[in-house]
This record gives sequence, structure tokens and C-alpha cells, in this order.
Amino acid sequence: MRALLVDPAVPGRLRLGEAENPRPAANEALVRVSAVSLNSGEVKRGIQEAAAGEVLGWDAAGVVERAAADGSGPAAGTPVVTIGPAGAWAELRAVNTDLIGIVPEGADLGAISTVPVAGGSALRALDRIGPLLGRRIVITGATGGVGRYAVQLARRGGAHVIACTGDPERHGESLTALGAHEVITAPAQLDEPVHGIVDTVGGQQLADGYTRLAEHGTLVSVGRAAPGEQTFPDGAFAGPAGHDRTLTTFYLLRCEGVGRDLTVLAGLVAAGELDANIAWRGPWQDVATATERLVDRRLHGKAVLDVV
Repeated sequence: MRALLVDPAVPGRLRLGEAENPRPAANEALVRVSAVSLNSGEVKRGIQEAAAGEVLGWDAAGVVERAAADGSGPAAGTPVVTIGPAGAWAELRAVNTDLIGIVPEGADLGAISTVPVAGGSALRALDRIGPLLGRRIVITGATGGVGRYAVQLARRGGAHVIACTGDPERHGESLTALGAHEVITAPAQLDEPVHGIVDTVGGQQLADGYTRLAEHGTLVSVGRAAPGEQTFPDGAFAGPAGHDRTLTTFYLLRCEGVGRDLTVLAGLVAAGELDANIAWRGPWQDVATATERLVDRRLHGKAVLDVV
């Protein structure tokens, strides 16, 4: 099969080449991939750290080529969206049936491929916060893939959504269109406590956000777009103001019900009820262009590669 292979000798460290077909375990379906979406973590760190010849990739959408031998999961011919720790950047992917979502017939599989990491992480983070109706919810890094899905899902849940971006003047209109009620630069600008924060930035924004949680509020750490040290002020975890607040995180691939989440999100994207946030799309032969723009932070949204 063809695949994007890690190759340290070429610009961008990826080249289109030949790889062995995957050999599915009994609980894995074999999926013929139609499109993949790229995530900043796999592009910025994964490609640099992987060995030559590896096939990377977390997100892929396509059609089941062969159903799982144990009878679990969808039948052959079913359009699906998948997530896994590797193997998405190839014509064929073997994937655990627990990590497969069903896609409505006729849906744009390129748009659906944006769902797994970005949409799945946003949904799980908001679920950790709890009921959203009438709550003030902050989304940091709101112009990224996770952030844009989180803004939309929080608004659908009835929250008062506050989106954070480094350039509110430039991105305010698009974030408002997605559902944000307010657009600010960072949690440090909040003028009153909030009930929940989905933090995709890390660094000092994480610490600043935690100190602005209301009693019983929750901050869910999802990403580290701006890694660095966090300095919490004295008393952040003590006294009346410091107690009864939660700082938490999760690992998406270990969550139960991921396939169900992907099915729901894929349905919403297919119906036009969620914007897939595609900032760049092209054939997988142009992967170097997409990865370069992601690394340089020139894309605000998702990059999609069509497997052609």
C-alpha cells in the first residue's frame, strides 16, 4: 500500500512511498482511508521523534474494507471515522472497533476526518466540566482545531462562551460566528469568575485560568500549544478561594465510548450543525505544504489531506 513514511533525509521528513499492508487483530477492522486530518502535536513532535519508515497519523475517515474477525464493529462497505495512536497516513488502516464511529452515507469524508482528536477532545473536556446550561465557559486557543469545536459544542450546550485568542481583532468575527459571546486575549482578562475552562494552550494561561475559577469550577487541560512553566500564586490551592476547584485532564484513547462520540460528532458535521473548521485542504502529495503551515502556526483550524 501507499503511505506517508517518515524519512529524515527529505524536507519535512515525510515522503509518499510503499509500506506493508496492516494485519488486523481479531478486534480490528481494516479501513480503506479516504482522508486524514493533521494535528499540531503529531506534526510538531511526532514527525521529529519517529524513526525512519514509520507510518504516523491519528485521524482518518474512509470505508470498511474488511470487518473485524470477532464480529464487532461495522460491516464491510460502511463509511467510518477512526482514531488511533498511529497508522492513519496510509491507504489502509487497521483500527480497534472501539475507536470507530459510523458516518452517514454521502458525507464528505474530508470534513469528517477532522472529528476524532479535535472534536473528540472538545466533547470530552466539556463533559468533564459538567452541565453547561447558563454557565460561563472559557475556551483558550479558540482558533485551533479543538478550540473551534469546543466553542461550538459549548454554545450548543447552552453555555455563555468566552473564547480566548492572541488576536481578537483578527479572529473575533469568526469565533462569534461559531458561537462565542465574548472574545478576549487570555484568562487574565476575565473580570469575574467562570464555571469551567477548556485549556488548549498550557503555560501561564493554565495557571491564570485556574485562579479565575468559581467555586466548584473545573479547568480541563487538553493541550500545550504554548508549553512552559506555570506559576501559581501563593494561596491558589488554599483558603476559601482555593478550595473546591478542580484541575484535571484525560487521555482520549483510554476513554470509554469513543466510538459512540465519533458517531455523534460525525453526524453533526455531516448535517452541517458543526463546522469542520477546515483551514487547508489538498492531496496527500502536498503534505509538506500542510505541515509547514501548521508548524509555523499559519493555519487556524484543521488541515485535511485527501488520499488520492
